[in-house]
Amino acid sequence: MNLKVRLIGDPVLRKKANKVDKIDEEFLNLLEIMTETMYREDGVGLAAPQVGISKRFFIMDDGKQLRKVINPEIIEFLGDEVVFEEGCLSIPGIFLNVKRPEGVKVKYTNENGEEIIEELHEYTARIFQHEYDHLEGILFVDKVSTAAKAKVKSKIKDLMKEGRKIAKEFGEVEIK
Repeated sequence: MNLKVRLIGDPVLRKKANKVDKIDEEFLNLLEIMTETMYREDGVGLAAPQVGISKRFFIMDDGKQLRKVINPEIIEFLGDEVVFEEGCLSIPGIFLNVKRPEGVKVKYTNENGEEIIEELHEYTARIFQHEYDHLEGILFVDKVSTAAKAKVKSKIKDLMKEGRKIAKEFGEVEIK
């Protein structure tokens, strides 16, 4: 299976993703393919909706640890809000400052079916929040000021046109 990263404008990116019901061999294989796709695209995170799958899971690598995150929940936001530049594989070439809490307490299932509860901070927390937003149908450009968005409006418009074209070509990928 070859996965295509979807671009802003693809409706799958705006849907709230559905819960993952089972972790079987087929799903574990999909996690591996997504991991390869994330690294190939030079990303630090990749959520299922970004490859056309409306399910609640993502891959992330903060440079210290690769996490395969299934059915995540953010239990609590921690610390002050911090502004940091973000980009997204689904909105290539656009980098904007986004304000997010410095830390999060999270709960999720890993690829071994184990429940993980942990506190994440700084860069790791930011990646988690960014990818979690994808599962809610939220993109990082939704979290910036109107003025910041106005500066990249024409680029976003072009990407949306391309995103809609890719959506027609590939449609939504169904997984059981």
